[in-house]
Amino acid sequence: MNKDQFLEQHDDQPAKRLKLTVPVKFKKNYARNLDEGVLKNISLTGAFLDLPQPGEFHQDEKLTITFNVSGRQREVSANVIWSDHSGCGIRFNPFNNRDVQIIDDLMFYVESQKDTRRDVLDSIFKVVA
Repeated sequence: MNKDQFLEQHDDQPAKRLKLTVPVKFKKNYARNLDEGVLKNISLTGAFLDLPQPGEFHQDEKLTITFNVSGRQREVSANVIWSDHSGCGIRFNPFNNRDVQIIDDLMFYVESQKDTRRDVLDSIFKVVA
């Protein structure tokens, strides 16, 4: 299933996505080795996993996504929803509130980094003006 087929089957509006570029490691649940990718957008329900090397993913395939937030390694379980040559859409499978908090922490971290950059740019523009 590709992204367009998934969107056609799901009339619901997808959750609002936050753009980001976060390197991650992931492992298919049956695999032994970790692969690398980049989360390109995220919501509390899922994300787009960009892959530097095309891989074969199947709908409902289970993944474990590993990333760092503020120097702390985090893991989240996910399922592949759709895939194409550039990557795959994943849906997070939170087992408990802690898992939801991990995703929320990543989103907060990304937003706070954007706010910090915005504040720096604002201060530069004030000095230049």
